Amino acid sequence: MNLHKTNSKIWDNNPFWGLGFEFDPQWHLTDEQKNIQKKLIELCQTTLRTNAIESDKNLIFPRKNFEALASLGLLGLIIPKEFGGLGESHVCAAMVVETIARYGCASTAMCYVMHISALSAILLRHHENPFFKSLLPKINNEVLIGTIAYSDPQTGSHAWFPLSSKSEETEKGWKVFKKASWVTSGGFADWYLVQTTSPNFNGDYSNLSCYLLFKDEIKTGASTWDGMGMRGNQSGPLEIDGVEIPKDRLIGKTGEANKTNNESPDIFFLMCSSACWNGVAMGMIDIAVNHTTKKRHDDVGLRIADYPTIQDYVGESIADTNTCRAFNFQIAEALDKLTNNCDWEIYKQENHYPKSEKMSWLWQLKLSCSKNVTYLSDKMLHTCGGTGYKPALGIERYLRDAKAGWVMAPTNEVLKQLIGKLALLGPDSLDAWNNKVNERVLNNEIKKMDKVKLRELGESLIKKSEEK
Repeated sequence: MNLHKTNSKIWDNNPFWGLGFEFDPQWHLTDEQKNIQKKLIELCQTTLRTNAIESDKNLIFPRKNFEALASLGLLGLIIPKEFGGLGESHVCAAMVVETIARYGCASTAMCYVMHISALSAILLRHHENPFFKSLLPKINNEVLIGTIAYSDPQTGSHAWFPLSSKSEETEKGWKVFKKASWVTSGGFADWYLVQTTSPNFNGDYSNLSCYLLFKDEIKTGASTWDGMGMRGNQSGPLEIDGVEIPKDRLIGKTGEANKTNNESPDIFFLMCSSACWNGVAMGMIDIAVNHTTKKRHDDVGLRIADYPTIQDYVGESIADTNTCRAFNFQIAEALDKLTNNCDWEIYKQENHYPKSEKMSWLWQLKLSCSKNVTYLSDKMLHTCGGTGYKPALGIERYLRDAKAGWVMAPTNEVLKQLIGKLALLGPDSLDAWNNKVNERVLNNEIKKMDKVKLRELGESLIKKSEEK
């Protein structure tokens, strides 16, 4: 076998100390995307990775890292070139997030995921909106960081169900009310994609609308985040108490967010957050490879890497993680194929939602990648032994960051059920907004009742129907 190491990956003018490109699926990237990757790895080495330690230790939002990313034009990665962006694809977005998380800073990567996801919602509906068109060129030039406020304190991981929100139409625009439990970059982002029930809300929580608000229009507990991991992302609660915004801050049309979410921000969030977890996994493997090939046990004359158990750990971890990475890039390529390489002009067409049909694949992707990094993080800690327990090696920080993937909405428990229900019971069983009656369960419970209970139930139902 001719499987010699071909490491052309450079770090501080030397060969990279972790895995080389022979373990990376480079065939998914164009030459231009490889050039972006090369520059980004260099930026991680000079800037992002050092700042990651500072963010983790002192709970500092990584704005300095965003300024560095802007120097490469990456805040405008998916913005069309006509608006000063790079005009890049889903594949490139996945690569960039993975690269930031692997070589630089996982907190920065997750904040960047939210930025790209929020940006995608504007791009989906910018065509007839002069305000959005004027904003797009400023995003990278002025380092205007975006994020998403979709969560709700009453519904947890069911972010599609905003009980604590509403919006009203006014003479000048829209009045927005919103409470969110978890907003990444909260208080530090410059603009916010906010989801509420629509102005004509009539009890159907699928009637959703999205708006763009700016930093001075929201209330949040900035600098209060103190989590186990992802300590730079400043995730926390947000409140908007009847702020009035202009008409042109509505994303698209009222009531269409339940469709546009599945076409744009949700797609980018699931794809790119999965890339983040893959980057964290590969970052831990890099550290483990470097540590175990250098550390010796002088009593037996062996390096740690010479032990078969360690070889098993590393080999299995690479194979499992590259399975997730291949899945990620495969999904990204499918999305590019559906959209002519992320061409936003296709959305001038009314009711055009080609990516939505792939949503179940994005659920599977997020579940697979976040599950892999959760298990792998423990394995890489065991591989590095006691030294891995010390912050100086870097495994410890990555391990804490890795644990966020499982519990980040939609949590893995929610995704397992969504996928299982879809496969076993069909799409009607998902009932995201709790509108459909489960007659199987209802009839089964009714069978248990005697005549007295049935009569009481009947009278109760008649009363409720009259009240409605």
